[in-house]
Amino acid sequence: MTVAQRGMLPDCLRALIVGLLMLWPGSAFAEELADSINYVGSATCGACHDDAFEAWSDSHHGWALREADETSVLGRFDGDALAYGDSTTRFFRENGDYFVETDGPDGRPGVYQILYTVGVTPLQQYLVETDGGRLQALDIAWDTLQERWYHLYPDDVSVADEGLHWTGPYKNWQARCAVCHQTDFQKNYDAQTQTYQSTWSDLTVGCEACHGPGAAHVAWAEADDGADYAETVDFGLAVGFADLPERAGAEIEVCAPCHSRRAPLDADSPTAGSLFADHHVLSLLRDGLYHADGQIDAEVYVYGSFLQSKMYASGVTCTNCHDPHGGELVADGNAVCMQCHNPVGRDDFPSLVLADYDSPDHHHHPIGSEGAQCVACHMPDKAYMIVDPRRDHSFRVPRPDLGEVIGAPDACTSCHAGQTQAWAAAQIATWYPDGQWTQPHYGEVLFAGRTDFGAQTTDLLAALAEDTQAAGIVRASAIELLGERLDQDIAPRLYPFLLDDDSLVRLATVNALRFAPDGVRGAVIAPMMLDPIRSVRVAAARNTVDIPTEGLSAEEVEIVNLARADLRTALSATLDYPETQMQIGGIAMTLRSMAAADAAFKEAVTLDPNLIDAWMMRARIALASGDLAATDAVLAAALEHNPDSTLLLQSHGNVLADRGRLEDALASLEAAASNAPLDPTVRVDIAAVHAAAGNNQAALASLERAGILGADGPEYLELLALTQYRLGDVDAAAETAARLSTAFPDYPQNPDLIELQP
Repeated sequence: MTVAQRGMLPDCLRALIVGLLMLWPGSAFAEELADSINYVGSATCGACHDDAFEAWSDSHHGWALREADETSVLGRFDGDALAYGDSTTRFFRENGDYFVETDGPDGRPGVYQILYTVGVTPLQQYLVETDGGRLQALDIAWDTLQERWYHLYPDDVSVADEGLHWTGPYKNWQARCAVCHQTDFQKNYDAQTQTYQSTWSDLTVGCEACHGPGAAHVAWAEADDGADYAETVDFGLAVGFADLPERAGAEIEVCAPCHSRRAPLDADSPTAGSLFADHHVLSLLRDGLYHADGQIDAEVYVYGSFLQSKMYASGVTCTNCHDPHGGELVADGNAVCMQCHNPVGRDDFPSLVLADYDSPDHHHHPIGSEGAQCVACHMPDKAYMIVDPRRDHSFRVPRPDLGEVIGAPDACTSCHAGQTQAWAAAQIATWYPDGQWTQPHYGEVLFAGRTDFGAQTTDLLAALAEDTQAAGIVRASAIELLGERLDQDIAPRLYPFLLDDDSLVRLATVNALRFAPDGVRGAVIAPMMLDPIRSVRVAAARNTVDIPTEGLSAEEVEIVNLARADLRTALSATLDYPETQMQIGGIAMTLRSMAAADAAFKEAVTLDPNLIDAWMMRARIALASGDLAATDAVLAAALEHNPDSTLLLQSHGNVLADRGRLEDALASLEAAASNAPLDPTVRVDIAAVHAAAGNNQAALASLERAGILGADGPEYLELLALTQYRLGDVDAAAETAARLSTAFPDYPQNPDLIELQP
């Protein structure tokens, strides 16, 4: 039985995917264009391209990372100090170098040399080196506009031993930042020693970060054979931008890897011109990242927003608005938008509606006012890192009417702070009685998908996923929500999306079907290991890793092995991510390899001691082996790092009770109850400890409290009946036992309660 024959889909699915593989323009694009992978550095490029080099030199790309010296350090290093929490950070100079005195990984003050500066405006951050070759980004930054030191997370200051502390894994430069701030970055992380020996070709975001390695181009230029640059087929560059009509959107994909919220599939910088989806997994419109209507919420950068826009669908690219070398806008103010949105239009974009948009008749604000700016209504901003406002690039029409329903912000009331969304919606209805506010919006469907699991919502999500006029990221987000309610009726509705033209849609479908039965996964996910896009293949391998290959042909086994090798490569790329160790642990558990799972979860908590889920998985693995002492030790270690975790306190209390340490168990459970006074399960566990100690009156009191808080599970009813019986209240015990047998007929009968049954 073949991969494609298992279960529910015909062999035509496999044939179609094979066809796609043969026809799709894949990641070989960059490799085909680049004859050399040798980098030459931006200074070499500047020798010929002086105008572009000059514009780049003072750009945000040029300032992305610089060595700390007199020309690059903007902060005041004259002994300035900033106090926050229980710590104080001081910045000073010594012998011409720059230093910071701050709390180190052990919580004690330490002195570190500033090695690099990050950024130029509106803030500048600083990197120091700690043990193992780690470059770490300080949480204290310099506000270049107000000229002050400030904490990036003043409401959530992390301390030593927390993963989010500046010395922790989430602030590590090589793991989280370098591929987008440097050129040809090679991480070189050794998971065995947890050390880095990173390298790069250009310290900052240089010419070759976007154009690809330049050695072959330099060789072409030095050949001096009279060839015209514009007429050369590839002139030795991975991305020349001058002659790429066969790759619509190629320019955007060069920018997208660094201007997006995504998960990497590689440890190092992919070659410029590679397909985004071959090297990254784009974050969808998830709660906490985006509002339900697709507006930016968390720090999601630009690409995910831009994919939602009509501009992207019409072929607008980054350099239509931004100078590619200096990064500035190509014109001032509304003139950027008026390039296209005017009474004459623009030949490049024939679908434009011709009108005078830079007029009070359109924007209904005084000419020259802030409200008359196109970006004020269509690209509202949100501040990140306290002082860095970034604009939403979905270019949406303000919908206060929608925001009022789904709890999303809108451009109108962000300026008119004293007004309501109902007021703003009424104004828009007056100005545009037949405007877009009268049309349905996908935000309503995604909001329903986040909040309601009814059949009607499922149908709406499926319809949105099927709407090929909607943006791929929107359709994929609807599919992701369908996956959260997957059942035997929903799964078949997802199968057609596996053949969608958009790889985001295919990827979301593969992930949505991950909890389907083995036969279904073997039939519909396994063939996606032939997908032309690497991120889809990796997802297919991850979601079928437990399906055996027995009965497959040699060719099919090779396909599976290649996809699983892709998965291993992707996981190996981010072994310094605690979340990757969690994934590895989950895969190992799926494969019933408990020792490997425990090792991965142990590595996760070594990297981030605050990962409660990883500690709990280690405890459950130990408990499943019957080793109560090991379980106790894991939970005790977890509590050393997370002393206020209710889950850990409760779990540890129960393990201590099982070991007969009732007094210690009670103390741990009482601490859990203090943290979560409304949690009935903790009260039931406390009652069990009291009962084990023979203190039935205290047990009954705790159970009564649990009942008030809503306890109604079988364990609660069983313990209540037993406690009532031990206290001599036979009638109450009989009544509780009857409730137990009626509500939970399959729950095993306690022998001590059987005689109470009528």
